[in-house]
Amino acid sequence: MALTATVHHVDLSRGTVEVTTLPEDVYRKYPGGSALAAYLVMQKIKPGADPLGPDNVLVMAVSPLTGLPISGQSRMTACARSPLTGAIGDSQCGGFFPAEMRTAGTDAIVFTGQSPEPVYLWLHDGEAELRPARHLWGKVTAEVDHLLKEELGDPKIEIAQVGPAGENLVRFAAIMNMANRANGRTGMGAVMGSKRLKAVVVRGSKPPKPAVPDKFRELTKRLKEMQEINPGIEWFGQYGTAGVLGIQNKMGGQPTRNYSEGSFDEAGQIDGTTMVKTILKERDTCYACVVKCKRVVEVRDPDLEVDPVYGGPEYETLTFFGTMCGVGDLKLLARAAADANKYGMDTISCGATIAWAIEAKSRGLLDDQGLGLAWGDGRAVIRAIEAIAQRRGVGNLLAEGSLRAAQTLGAAAVDLTVTVKGQELPAHMPQHKRSLGLIYAVNAFGADHQSSEHDSMLKAKPDSLQKKRLGQLGDFPALDLRDLSDDKVRFAWRTQCFYSALDTLGLCQFVWGPSWQLYGPAETVELVRAGTGWDATLDELLTIGERKINLMRAFNAREGIGKSADTLPKKLFEPLGGKGPTAGVALTPEEFERARATYYELAGCDPATGYPTRAKLGELGLEWV
Repeated sequence: MALTATVHHVDLSRGTVEVTTLPEDVYRKYPGGSALAAYLVMQKIKPGADPLGPDNVLVMAVSPLTGLPISGQSRMTACARSPLTGAIGDSQCGGFFPAEMRTAGTDAIVFTGQSPEPVYLWLHDGEAELRPARHLWGKVTAEVDHLLKEELGDPKIEIAQVGPAGENLVRFAAIMNMANRANGRTGMGAVMGSKRLKAVVVRGSKPPKPAVPDKFRELTKRLKEMQEINPGIEWFGQYGTAGVLGIQNKMGGQPTRNYSEGSFDEAGQIDGTTMVKTILKERDTCYACVVKCKRVVEVRDPDLEVDPVYGGPEYETLTFFGTMCGVGDLKLLARAAADANKYGMDTISCGATIAWAIEAKSRGLLDDQGLGLAWGDGRAVIRAIEAIAQRRGVGNLLAEGSLRAAQTLGAAAVDLTVTVKGQELPAHMPQHKRSLGLIYAVNAFGADHQSSEHDSMLKAKPDSLQKKRLGQLGDFPALDLRDLSDDKVRFAWRTQCFYSALDTLGLCQFVWGPSWQLYGPAETVELVRAGTGWDATLDELLTIGERKINLMRAFNAREGIGKSADTLPKKLFEPLGGKGPTAGVALTPEEFERARATYYELAGCDPATGYPTRAKLGELGLEWV
């Protein structure tokens, strides 16, 4: 039987819902998630659309693997033109919402127009309707979850929503589910808020089944074997992403004080091991996943209460509200993380913008209008989070993101920003991991640390699991982290294509991946074959990933975004301060420009413009673009 995709088209201006079916030949080229979402956006959006206007198109998409009973498949992509960058926007979330969305009877939801009044979409077993949401507008995420479960009389519904930050069009607002899982990056929450779409609520009674059940069972039965050959997964589940902080700090790759240094003296007070010993209440998980890497913390201090409903801080959150702002108090950081989830904001862009503001103020470039921003002041960070979400005082400026805010202050303030295409860099330093810097620059939706494999994996032992899995993608030499040779660029490009395929298939990169994860590339191919019935190959998956990358770059090209935007901020080319192992280290413009030229050659981009060539688009079946 053919595998097709069900797409719900929601016209918010007219208040109507229509259903179409995507045929198998199209679905196999764009098999869900990131590729399907970008395809549907590109089909519907007009060139030059205002990201916060009715002409923008917002798509939520899952994949034909979403909702199957195996670890790491419950991922949903949100895609639209980004209000933060003006380029294509792309962001993934985990939790239980993605699996429930597919169980509810849809593979993608396309939102067009703009509702005259706040509404939410109620989708259950294929039936969809828009309902009034004026009574939910202005309320924080946990409260909305509670009210909708009461209103619909079902505690098992799953809800993707915007908090006050999305309603107030904060340019890095997130789409939240479970009040603690986020489509965090690129400002998709602001797009949802601009459309006056408060929430998407899903419920289904018929979970999807694999196309080839016996092959699927064979794969799931190997779980114990996979766990035994990769003990790092148990460590990752125990400490979560927060466990990375101490490692990064020791290597000099921990962004500190607005990317000015690579190590933080108080890192040991806020890392994952300290969290486990102090404020960790429990480990949470996503649908059907055994890893249980999600943190849930609780703080009962009278003036600093942290409700476990808001989860707990991830590595990126600890970095951006913590080391980037010079804050070494774990309880304060747990509160900052909870407040960002309550209001619905990307913790990376939010924290990085606050860190930029602290430095700008310290240099006399910014009036913080009484917030009291200063290095090491966690209470000021918490005040700033609320001010941004409510667009109050200087928060109104900071809600625009660090680059837009800096541009209102002048060139000296812009020089302090750490962004690509207007999106703040993640917490993995390109001075330390050179190929990441290249991918940050060329990535269509701005700097992202989960769009390629990290340089450190090339230093794994020759007979290690990591090396064997990377060997399935190509023969890569054991290069130094700071190497940016043609071989390193080839490694970055090849793994970018694979990561792009994972985002398309809706697979968690902490479970499925090219190196250290629970399952590797070979098992990914097995899952696709068992889940869909397609006779997929690794080469096909890599082509799917490459197609999506080029589709996104084509979107940007249509908006005039190319080589001039594929750059890195000035700060990365200045020597790092501090006293860690990376003190004095910097990128050089020459090595970056040489690497970018090599990347363009591998990816099939015009060396003068950075746009995909017509030949490359034709090769990938993207002539229609």
